[in-house]
Amino acid sequence: MTPTLTVDALTKRYGQTVALDSVSVDLVPGEVTVLVGRSGAGKTTLLRCVNGLETPDEGTVQYDGTPLAPPDVALVFQGGALTGRKTALENTLDGGLARESRWRELFGWHAPAEKRAAVTRLHDVGLAGMADRRVRTLSGGERQRVGVARALHQRPVVLLADEPVASLDPATARDILALLADAIREHDLVGLISLHQPTLASDIADRYLGLTDGQITLDTSATDVSDDDIAMVYE
Repeated sequence: MTPTLTVDALTKRYGQTVALDSVSVDLVPGEVTVLVGRSGAGKTTLLRCVNGLETPDEGTVQYDGTPLAPPDVALVFQGGALTGRKTALENTLDGGLARESRWRELFGWHAPAEKRAAVTRLHDVGLAGMADRRVRTLSGGERQRVGVARALHQRPVVLLADEPVASLDPATARDILALLADAIREHDLVGLISLHQPTLASDIADRYLGLTDGQITLDTSATDVSDDDIAMVYE
């Protein structure tokens, strides 16, 4: 049987505010699911609960019937959330810290196999020859490519992206989304990408999920979804 990421009756409250209200959904590897909804609808909270950055008040998140371990889930943040003083290679290597001793990071020493793999990741995201560039000198699109390389170097089974193209121009945004979609399909990952601009996802989405006030109000394949379906999520 195909392994499945199962989110079951997930509820998260912040004081009196219900951010997620009994959200249940199954996601399968190799499929690009685009998560849409207004600001405050619960998109980031859902991603953070799947990633383990937030603990739900109720419900469970499991992959193939077992809870996810931290290295199993990689999250590409808005703006990359990279360390500017580090190089592209060093930031990518951070994705593999769960596999290496902590002292190696403290002294900046990594196993040769990890370095070779990280360089390959940078090649894969279109940054060949830029391993030694400080991230603070890179463009916004290049930084997001480093963020994707770092996420892939983590060797996850689930790849999440939280508004990964919010600060990019439309052409660069489409390039980054295509890169994420290719990675999800090539590595057979569960893929969930949160977007404010659903029209940017038309070339890469397999499925759309819509959140409204913490509840799923849309769950439709990309081949069947209509503009009206998506508009209703925002209304």
